[in-house]
Amino acid sequence: MKTIRKIILVLLVLTSLLFAQKANIEGWVKDTHNSPLVGANVILLNTDLGAATNLKGYFKIPSVPLGKYKTKISSIGYEPVTKDIELTSSGIKLSITLREISVEFDPVIVTASKYSQKISDLPVSASIIPSKTFSEKNFTRLDRALRYVSGVYVTTDQISIRGSSGYSRGAGTRVITAIDGIPIYTGDTGEIIWELVPLSDIESVEIIKGASSSVYGSSSMGGAINVITKKNSLSPVTLIKSYIGFYDKPYYSIWDWSGERRSFNGQTIAHSNRIGKLGYSVSLSRLENKSYRLNDWLKRLTGYLKLNYDFGKYGNLTFLSIGMNQVHGTFNFWRDIWHALEPPADDIGETVKAERYLFGLKYTTKINKHFDLHLIGSFYRNLWYDQSESNNNSASNLVRNEIRSVYKSGNGLKIIFGTELTLGKVRSNIFSDRTSQSTGFYGQAEYRFPFPLTATVGVRYDRGSLDTLKNYDALSPRLGFNYKLSKTLVLRTSIAKGFRAPTLAEAFTSTRTSGIRVKPNPNLKTETNYSWEFGVRKTFSNLLLIDAAVFQSEYYDMIEPGIDPKDGEVYFDNITHARIQGFETSAKFEYKPLNISLNVGYTYLWARNVKLNKALKYRPRHLAVASLTYSPSFFEFGADFRYMSRFEEIDHELVDLGLVKNGEIRSHVFVLDLRAGASLYKIGIPLSAYLNLNNALNYNYVEMIGNVSPIRNISLNLEFLF
Repeated sequence: MKTIRKIILVLLVLTSLLFAQKANIEGWVKDTHNSPLVGANVILLNTDLGAATNLKGYFKIPSVPLGKYKTKISSIGYEPVTKDIELTSSGIKLSITLREISVEFDPVIVTASKYSQKISDLPVSASIIPSKTFSEKNFTRLDRALRYVSGVYVTTDQISIRGSSGYSRGAGTRVITAIDGIPIYTGDTGEIIWELVPLSDIESVEIIKGASSSVYGSSSMGGAINVITKKNSLSPVTLIKSYIGFYDKPYYSIWDWSGERRSFNGQTIAHSNRIGKLGYSVSLSRLENKSYRLNDWLKRLTGYLKLNYDFGKYGNLTFLSIGMNQVHGTFNFWRDIWHALEPPADDIGETVKAERYLFGLKYTTKINKHFDLHLIGSFYRNLWYDQSESNNNSASNLVRNEIRSVYKSGNGLKIIFGTELTLGKVRSNIFSDRTSQSTGFYGQAEYRFPFPLTATVGVRYDRGSLDTLKNYDALSPRLGFNYKLSKTLVLRTSIAKGFRAPTLAEAFTSTRTSGIRVKPNPNLKTETNYSWEFGVRKTFSNLLLIDAAVFQSEYYDMIEPGIDPKDGEVYFDNITHARIQGFETSAKFEYKPLNISLNVGYTYLWARNVKLNKALKYRPRHLAVASLTYSPSFFEFGADFRYMSRFEEIDHELVDLGLVKNGEIRSHVFVLDLRAGASLYKIGIPLSAYLNLNNALNYNYVEMIGNVSPIRNISLNLEFLF
C-alpha cells in the first residue's frame, strides 16, 4: 500500500513539474489616450506563437514554454514596440502603449518591384488606399475608391492612370490589377472584374503610376494596382456588416421613370482565426441594387477563402479562392436625353449572367539569409452569357505560373529575377474558340550607394501568341534613380518601355448589340510605349507631405476602338502615334492634436493623336480630388470632392450615325460626397456606423456617352466586430 502511495505521489510531483514548464502571457494594449486598441498583434518573435487583442485591448497567449522571449506588438497606424520578457511559472502580464504615427507619409509597398520598399525609396510615383476607406465610405466596388486617387480616373469601369486608357467597351486594360500579386484580368476580354475583389478583407491597395512592363509584362504599360489582403487573425475575429441605401429622385422630373426612390443593400459575414500553424479567413457577401436606371438592376453573391500554413523554417503556403455569381440587367446607352435613365426599348428585359472563379496557390521559403524563393500558381475561370439579340456567351480558362527569387546581399544590393508562363483557352460564340500563351523572363537589380542614391535597372523579355495573330516578342527595360537630398526631400526619375498584346476581344469580336455592330480585326499588332517621369517628394515635420511629378509617354501602334467609315461598324485598330504629357501634384496634411487630415491632388493631361493632331478620346484635360476628415474622439466627419474636365473627344461617329441619340451631351464632372460616423470599438462596444451621402449636389454627369452616372444617394453602413 505504501509503495502505491509513493508511486502516486511521484506521479503527482512529476505532473505538477511538467505543467509548471508552461505559463500564460497576457496583457492589454492601448493608445496614448488610454483607449484600447482592437486587433493589435502580439507576436513572440522566432516562434509561431501570438495573439490579437479583443474589443477591450486584451490578449492572451496560453501555455507558453518558460524562457526568455522578444515580443513585438504592432497595429496599423501605430509605431510598433519590441519588448524583451522572461516568462516564469507565475506567468506574465504586460501593459503596452502604442504611439500613433503618420504611416501614410512613408508606408511600405510591395507592388513596384515585387518586394518590400518604402514609398520614399521608389523611382516612380505611387499611392496607397488604406483599409478603413472601404468601411468609412461604403464603397461596393474597388474602382469606386480608385476614382479618388490623384492621377487616376475611371470611365464607367475602364481604369486609366495618367491618361493611359480611354474607353474600349470592356476589352483589355493598360493597368494590370492583382490580388496579392495574382492578376485578375479575364482570359477572353482581358478586362478587370472589379466585383471579384473582396472589399471586407482588404488591408491596403497599392497603385504604381507609369509603365511597369519590366516587371509585370503585358497590360501594365500604364501602371499596376495590387490589392493586399489582410493577414489571418491570430485569434477568433468575426465581422458582420450590413448596409442599406436609396437613390434620390432624379433632378429632372421627366427622367423619373419609376416614380419611387430606388434602393440598394448588402450584407457580409466574415471570420478569421488560427488553429495551430493554420490560419484561415472566410467571408460571404451578398449585394442587391435596384438602380436609379431602368433595366440596370444587379444581384451578386461572392465567397472568399484564404488559408495560410506556416512550415516554420521551411516557409509558408497560402491558398486563395474567390467565387462570384452575378446577374444584372443591360444598360448600354440611354434612349435619348429626355429618357436619360432608360435604355432603348429593344434593350429592356435583356440580362447578363456571369460566374467567376479564381484559385491561387503561393509558396514562399527562405533558401538562406540572402535568397527568398516564391512559387505562384493561379487558375481563373470566367463564364458569362447575355440574353439579348446576339445571345453572346463565353467561357474562358486562364492558367498562370510564376517562379520568382529575391536576392539581398546586405550591402545595398537587391536582385529579383523570375519567369512567368500563361496559358489561355476560350470557347465563345462572340470570339470563336481561341487559345493564347505567353512566356516572360525578367530581372531587376537595385543598388543603394554609400551616398544617398539608389539606382534601379531591370529588363523583361516576353514572347507570346494569340491564336491566329502573328507571334509577338517584346523587350521591356527600365532605369530609375532615387536621390535623397535630405531625410525630408527626395528626388526621383525613371524611364521605361512598356507593351501590351491585343486581347481576344479586340482582335476577334464579331457581334451586334444595342444596334451597334462590332467586327474583328485579325491584323492587330502589339502596342508599345516609352515613358519617363521626374518627381520630387517633400515632408514637413510629419505634418505635411507634398509630392509632384512631370511625365510623358509616347505610344506606338496604340489600340483604340473606332468606326470604319466604309460600313459604319466598330472595330479596334492601331493608332500610329499618340503622346500623353502632363504633371501631377498632391499634398497630405495631418494634424493629430486636432484630429484633422486633408488630402488634395491635381493632374494636368495633354493626350493627343500625333498623326491627326487631335485629342485622344475620353481623356480629360484636368483632374482634381480632395478629401477632408475630422475625427474627434470616436466620431468621424468627412467630405470628398472630385473634378474631371469635359472630354474633348468622344465617339462622335456613334452620334453621327444615330446609334447614340444626343450622345454629344456631356459636361464637366463635379461630385461632392459627405460622410459621418462613429467607431465605438475604442470604448469597448463592438460596433461602427457610417452614414454616406454621395453626389450630395445631385449633379448630372457622364463618364461615358449616353450614360448618366449615379445620382444622389444615401446609405447607412453598420459593422459588428466580435
